[in-house]
Amino acid sequence: MSTPQLLLCLSLSVLCISPKPTERKDRVHHDPQLSDKPHDDAQSFDYDHDAFLGAEEAKTFDQLTPEESKERLGVMVDKIDTDKDGLVTEGELKAWIKKAQKKYVYESVERQWQEFDTNQDGLISWDEYRNVTYGTYLDDPDPDDGFNYKQMMVRDERRFKMADKDGDLTATKEEFTAFLHPEEYDYMKDIVVQETMEDIDKNGDGFIDLEEYIGDMYSQDGEAEEPEWVRTEREQFLEFRDKNRDGKMDKEETKDWILPSDYDHAEAEARHLVYESDQNKDGKLTKEEIVEKYDLFVGSQATDFGEALVRHDEF
Repeated sequence: MSTPQLLLCLSLSVLCISPKPTERKDRVHHDPQLSDKPHDDAQSFDYDHDAFLGAEEAKTFDQLTPEESKERLGVMVDKIDTDKDGLVTEGELKAWIKKAQKKYVYESVERQWQEFDTNQDGLISWDEYRNVTYGTYLDDPDPDDGFNYKQMMVRDERRFKMADKDGDLTATKEEFTAFLHPEEYDYMKDIVVQETMEDIDKNGDGFIDLEEYIGDMYSQDGEAEEPEWVRTEREQFLEFRDKNRDGKMDKEETKDWILPSDYDHAEAEARHLVYESDQNKDGKLTKEEIVEKYDLFVGSQATDFGEALVRHDEF
């Protein structure tokens, strides 16, 4: 399957392969854990290493001496300090941690970039995306596969315009990332909710009722009895999803369902790193304070930082 075909399936929530009736479709977006290791600094700093650089990078932290670790950590601090004031704040650390954890998103965009940037100008216009993704399909007004590609294109254009912050109908790499992965960006959350409601709201009344909610997750398909998890979801809808008890979910209730306000692991870890490293207790970290606690951030088995720095440059 080509990249444009894959995007038709993924970015538009169109499933190429329908789930089995008893398989549960999960529309809820959760931030992943920063590490699968226990967060117990008394035993090791492995959790902090995973959080700070990502688990895959942390696995390679076994070649450098402490001196090399400190030197290369200092280089990374310059990249974390985005406002270049010589101090690293909790906010800057949080942003770094979030990007380290979502490296797979950026790598995915990087793989697709060249296919859509057809004129190689470092930007992707709406026309470029539309022509690559829909060009061949729009030549056939009545395709055999049953998909309404014109309708899909309208939906994609709406999302593209939402991602395009400056409204010039061209996407930078960051804007294109927001287009492909809207759930990762706060300013794109309304479009995630809107698209979800359009998918599930079969009667077009602008709400999601109980049967539409269950029907999106489960198709009975001749089964004599619903699985237990379906009965649980019915209870969840009545008790928790439909907060105002009017028998349906509106936009805000849908947003609370699919984009829950989870515990912010990156924020908690940033706060922890600052607390443990802030020698003068001013709430910010100097490069010296961070390097002094290099074992907390990267340990003496630091990464192949050459590779890490190249990847972080993509951020």
